Amino acid sequence: MKQKIGRSYIKCRLKWIAAVTGCGIVMTAVLFLNEVPAGEIAYGMLLCLGILLLAVTMDRISYGRRHRELLALRQSITVSLENLPEPGEILEEDYQRLLGLLAEEKMRIWNTAVSEKRDLMEYYTMWVHQIKTPIAALKLLIEEEADIPGAEEPLGADRERLQRQREKRKDEELQQLFAIEQYVNMALSYMRLGSETTDFVLRQTDLDEVIRMAVRRYARHFISKKIVLHYEETGARVLTDEKWLGFVIEQLLSNALKYTHEGSITIGMEEGRLTITDTGIGIRAEDLPRVCEKGYTGYNGHANQKSTGIGLYLCSTILKKLGHSFTITSQEGTGTRVMIGFPEES
Repeated sequence: MKQKIGRSYIKCRLKWIAAVTGCGIVMTAVLFLNEVPAGEIAYGMLLCLGILLLAVTMDRISYGRRHRELLALRQSITVSLENLPEPGEILEEDYQRLLGLLAEEKMRIWNTAVSEKRDLMEYYTMWVHQIKTPIAALKLLIEEEADIPGAEEPLGADRERLQRQREKRKDEELQQLFAIEQYVNMALSYMRLGSETTDFVLRQTDLDEVIRMAVRRYARHFISKKIVLHYEETGARVLTDEKWLGFVIEQLLSNALKYTHEGSITIGMEEGRLTITDTGIGIRAEDLPRVCEKGYTGYNGHANQKSTGIGLYLCSTILKKLGHSFTITSQEGTGTRVMIGFPEES
């Protein structure tokens, strides 16, 4: 580092050093031509050389000190220009003015971006809350429509067949409506996680109650796909945020149901960790390290056009903010297991 500073100093001051050296040589030649004794010339030149070396040494020390001051400012310069050293010359003052203008422009752009992001967040949050009203209304209309008899209802076996078709259609419509609602909730959670503040409320929570609420929301899907649910109560109370943990469990159940075409899903507690295990198609070994990356869908995600690559990213991010561990193991063709670990205080 010292050699680098020395080379930089010489490069910066080379013109002046060369000019002073040239003047010394010229004066020496003039004095010699005027038959001034060589001893007196040498004595004068030694005095000048000593003064020159002293001046260069002091200037070199000042140059190095200024360099170290600027290096020390690299951490705080991104926040404010107030700690910049006093300019030693007019060019340094000009450079500092330019830096000030750049800092002001940067702050203006940053404030504009923050304001636009805040407005966008407020709009989308309002939209998400408003869209829930027509979703709830549609759900009610679908349920009521299935119960309203037609003008000319058939009798006997035809009536039973028609009723089964209505029930099947109602079930499919409610599942699609549920999917819309889940995507809306996912969008809201994504926006909240990206905001400057979150609404995490950590407290002792009954884990089984959170699990039961999530399972109830997906009961229709279990029945429709004929997937068996194995669930033994954990009896655990954990330190967590009930709402956000519920969202994570719902996302994990959604993934398990999406990629399990037959078999079962098991929810239990092992070594203090909540486990959700399915007998689905599994995850390829090369995809497993990246499944929690934002937007990454992997091979199975490409095969399933409904995959967004956001669900597991949200789960991983939320659990990290809550202080919970998150582990995924899988074998392609056999199934997947996810594990959530809770703080020891739980």
